[in-house]
Amino acid sequence: MEILSRVSAVSLARLRTTSKRWNALVKDERLAKKHSAYAPRQSLVITLIDSRVYLMNVSLQYGIEKVDLSAKLTGQFSLKDPLSNSLEEVDIRNVFHCDGLLLCSTKDNRLVVWNPCSGETRWIQPRSSYKVSDIYALGYDNTSSCHKILRMDRSEDRIPIQTEYQVYDFTSKSWLVDGVAGGLFIPSIGTRRRGLSVKGNTYWLALTEDGPPFDMFLLCFDFSTDGFRRLSLPTDTPCTYYDVSLSVTREEQQLCMFKSHGSELWIATKMESTGAISWSKSHRFHFRIDEMTVLADQEKPVFVYRFKPKSNMLHIVGEHIYIIQVDQHSADSKCPYLLTYVPSLVQIQQSI
Repeated sequence: MEILSRVSAVSLARLRTTSKRWNALVKDERLAKKHSAYAPRQSLVITLIDSRVYLMNVSLQYGIEKVDLSAKLTGQFSLKDPLSNSLEEVDIRNVFHCDGLLLCSTKDNRLVVWNPCSGETRWIQPRSSYKVSDIYALGYDNTSSCHKILRMDRSEDRIPIQTEYQVYDFTSKSWLVDGVAGGLFIPSIGTRRRGLSVKGNTYWLALTEDGPPFDMFLLCFDFSTDGFRRLSLPTDTPCTYYDVSLSVTREEQQLCMFKSHGSELWIATKMESTGAISWSKSHRFHFRIDEMTVLADQEKPVFVYRFKPKSNMLHIVGEHIYIIQVDQHSADSKCPYLLTYVPSLVQIQQSI
């Protein structure tokens, strides 16, 4: 256990199929706690292809005479359907990542929290039923260190339009919080509705319904207070919702915002508990990025993005710009989005 606590989570996941004893050891709570303290944290990329979650290896290595770059699928995470008597897998519609756990909504409107490395799952039952239009997020309470799920339902039959939300608590295994948030709108554009997790909280780009048509702000859901907060964006240059995208740096430590108007990358360097946020301009580009994943390679910033949605062509930006096709099983399959993923052995039913 002392040795394995220093091995990467993805490598340990391969041991689960060795034997029942190895599988039980990987799922052991004692190993999970030691692993959290001692194991190296990897910042990887996952993508959803044909309703399945795949690990993607994106590499950019600088040599003396040339640059070696590659983007290929290195493995599939298998999620079995508990309602099926066979080994049939679940068809996944969307994925949200937080702290090594994946929150997945399925095509038949079910909800599951899943740790692909340990194989642990918890299927979350709704109070009534889930809908395709629901917005989900996974986070954790920084005061009690327990995981929670946010579910948002936009009620368009009310004037003014309101967003009803519920919060699921893993400790009590129930939906405990009901609330209504007014004056905000998260448009259904690309992958922006999915939000991003940073240190337990979730962030979206949102619009003010009762303000100007392009009055945009950064929306945060704080899982410690079970409430929404509005945060400021860099205001030196104007932009619209279509010109901005969010990402996170390695290991979910810092929030990033790319503004295609002006081709600027901003990083949130300081985020106060009061809601105040400080931004620092990091890079300037001369092209538009619709969706971006921030990696690092040899202590140099590496940005991976797609110019066209649902394409298998990636642009990798380091010291120069490189275009590469993803090496995948089927040439006809497209990657709807890229997602930064930090694997761990964290247990769903336990505190962080």
